[in-house]
Amino acid sequence: MLIDVLSMILRAAELVFAAIVAGVNGQYLRMNSNASDWDLARFIYTEVVAGLAMLLALIWLFPFSGSFVHWPVDLFISICWFAAFGVLVNYLDGSCGRVFSWIDVTLRGDNLCGRFKAVIAFSFLSAICWLVSAIIGFMWVRDHENRRYRRRTWHRSRV
Repeated sequence: MLIDVLSMILRAAELVFAAIVAGVNGQYLRMNSNASDWDLARFIYTEVVAGLAMLLALIWLFPFSGSFVHWPVDLFISICWFAAFGVLVNYLDGSCGRVFSWIDVTLRGDNLCGRFKAVIAFSFLSAICWLVSAIIGFMWVRDHENRRYRRRTWHRSRV
């Protein structure tokens, strides 16, 4: 029961974080639509990861026992988020200050550095949530497989 509630909270957080990243990143892509696709590749990648994460988080939001067996996909999405975080941090390259200095993080306004750091921050938080979901799913599957396949020895049979 507790794992179901925790799973639902994590899925809701994954959905919200991905929506924030998709919205802020999409606004940046719209503002820079005249640039070449190659220059915007890291932002397009982040947008694709955010869209995929929103879709999967929405599908698996409600706690069914089947939602725990998808832990390899959770791990894959977590790796994708960490990659998005890495390419965005690489793009920042110190031009907006330190990466983990999130004092000026903002979702609105004209502060481009603040919005960019918001995308980085929520990408990192999303990666952590997906990783925790993968760990919980792996532990749940391992625990249920151990319960299912315990067999009694033949001499203790009740037949």
